[in-house]
Amino acid sequence: MKIYQTSDIRNIALVGGAKSGKTTMAEAMAFNGGVINRRGTVEDKNTISDYRDIEIDRRNSVNTSLLYTEFGGKKINILDVPGFADFQGELVAAYNVVEAAVVVVNAQSGIEVGTEIAYRYSNKLKTPMIFTVNHLDAEKANFDDCVNQLKDYFGGKCTVLQFPVNQGLGFNQVVDIVLNKLLTFKDGKCEMSDVPAAYADKAEELRMALVEEAAAADDALMEKYFEEGDLNHEDLTKALKLAIDKRDLFPILCTSAKENAGVSRLLEFVVDNVPAPNEVSNTKKTKAGKELKCDSANPTVAFAFKSDKDKSIGEITYLRIYDGELAEAQDVVNSCNQSKERLSQILVCAGKNRQRVEKACAGDIVATIKLKDVRINHTITTPKNTDDVVPEIEFPTPIYTVAVKAANSNDDEKVGAALKDLCNGDRSLSLENSRELRQVILGCQGELHLNTIKWYFENQYKLGVNFTAPNVPYRETITKSAEAMYRHKKQSGGSGQFGEVHMLIEPYYEGMPNQTKYPIRDTQEYDLEWGGKLVFNNCIVGGSIDARFMPAILKGIMEKMEQGPLTGSYARDIVVNIYDGKMHPVDSNETAFKIAGRTAFREAFKLAGPKIKEPIYDVAVTVPTESQGGVMTDLQGRRAIVMGMDAEGKYTTLRAKAPLAEMNRYCTALSSLTSGRGTFTMTFSSYELVPADVQQALLKAYEEAANEEE
Repeated sequence: MKIYQTSDIRNIALVGGAKSGKTTMAEAMAFNGGVINRRGTVEDKNTISDYRDIEIDRRNSVNTSLLYTEFGGKKINILDVPGFADFQGELVAAYNVVEAAVVVVNAQSGIEVGTEIAYRYSNKLKTPMIFTVNHLDAEKANFDDCVNQLKDYFGGKCTVLQFPVNQGLGFNQVVDIVLNKLLTFKDGKCEMSDVPAAYADKAEELRMALVEEAAAADDALMEKYFEEGDLNHEDLTKALKLAIDKRDLFPILCTSAKENAGVSRLLEFVVDNVPAPNEVSNTKKTKAGKELKCDSANPTVAFAFKSDKDKSIGEITYLRIYDGELAEAQDVVNSCNQSKERLSQILVCAGKNRQRVEKACAGDIVATIKLKDVRINHTITTPKNTDDVVPEIEFPTPIYTVAVKAANSNDDEKVGAALKDLCNGDRSLSLENSRELRQVILGCQGELHLNTIKWYFENQYKLGVNFTAPNVPYRETITKSAEAMYRHKKQSGGSGQFGEVHMLIEPYYEGMPNQTKYPIRDTQEYDLEWGGKLVFNNCIVGGSIDARFMPAILKGIMEKMEQGPLTGSYARDIVVNIYDGKMHPVDSNETAFKIAGRTAFREAFKLAGPKIKEPIYDVAVTVPTESQGGVMTDLQGRRAIVMGMDAEGKYTTLRAKAPLAEMNRYCTALSSLTSGRGTFTMTFSSYELVPADVQQALLKAYEEAANEEE
């Protein structure tokens, strides 16, 4: 195919709710540009966008698909992004590499969760937006209601550029404010005629409001508007382009992707009004602050924002070119790890269809294969400019965690490899092999996200896997002083083992004096990896225990603190005083004193008013104001303490402190209470003592589990 120069490239993301028709829109765009000669449908499972096995099986998008169309002498790269909230990692990645987002809104249902998420990330990442009200051919389509919702939710920047004449069954006409014409769509074609008299006043009123709003994007155009009272079509197009790029205006257009009505005009609007990669005001910068000009004459800078796997060709890496060019057989450097790579192929993607090209210019989005060490968030450069590193995409933090274990222990390694493979391709997942919890913990964005992981294990990897609630990282501590001793004596022929340790343990608190009822010869303080302190005091007088055995006693105590006496959780904030003991001239050794120290600590711990501490998190829950009461009641049922609330627009943010043990699957409950519109964040705050009834339940559960293992 033709090699497109930077000025002839447009990059857009199709985003919005899950049932807004994005995939059908992408199909119509490809068809109108002649990239495909027949439109597929989601129902028939033959679209070029939803081509992966899981998407065909489920009839909805799970991964972002890259495709393109050619229209008006330009190449439009299109990222078809999944609409479910659980796949917002795909949305974030797409927003980082395009110049504008086309937000598809369902004319029957209006603002949906996906619309709000798209707007939220657009604000965060400063991505320009174009709204298109889709499904205007549906019986219950209501354009005016959608417009009112858009303005109500997202403000006055939402501006009508088209309105339908005959929405509902048979929809095929809109009045276009920019062209000041009536557009009639038939078989994908667009016929223009004068605006009917019945709509002329409305069209003129909207046009003048648009001219005034768009002219504000440029001082010269505003001055011209004041002098002449209007802008011609050329000036209006220029003003629109500037206003959209600066996010001063969010156009609202009309389409029916299913009937291919309005799609060609939408493509024309993108070509005319979305800035080329080298025209944007919000220029991408390297980590060092250098501006990437999107100039093909500069050294190559390309950014890996997505990866995928294909049964026939293996791993595919998707690249956005920010500077320079990419060509077949080009030698490049991964600036993030300095590894050298050779680009075997440059692929232009139309969903499942891929075409080789000799090269691609700055601003383009392409794919390549068989890169050894390039992963998502890596930057590819030439050997001359390896300091040019594009900032990483900030993927959403997982809000739903599960423990993962192979159903058959013989498959542990295979399951581990599969999990790493999945996390490499989806950075909104997280993976941790927790030494403390003795579990492999997978973090994701919700139950739907987890269900896709289950699908991959069942259908792609063919592995049985169990997903369970993660253990809670409790802490154990003491509330009073206690003494204990233990004599370890073992004789089985030859040298035996003998060690006797007497100790006093006390609670540690910040700022406590370093004193005890026994004289202290030596003190060692340890900041524990899991938080809190251990203070180890040597109070031995008279040589009852040789100093060389003290490290062994300390080691035994640390072993027991790593697997506490109550529930096997880490112990913390304890002062240990070793004040007496006995040795044997022949049989005493380090092993004996390690065992004696460990066992004496365990016995003293049980006598020292032992308590379990639980992790408490600061939780911020943002919900529609009308859902506030139900969400607050649910939080209180989770032993949370509501600390305050802040209102902003239609949303209220509740701030609370909640125990981690009660927050398992909270994202599912919140989604149910708010119809998917609620969001939350959790940040660790502190460890606090659990209530007495909770402690008893934990002790009982631990004892039962121990008995089962025996």
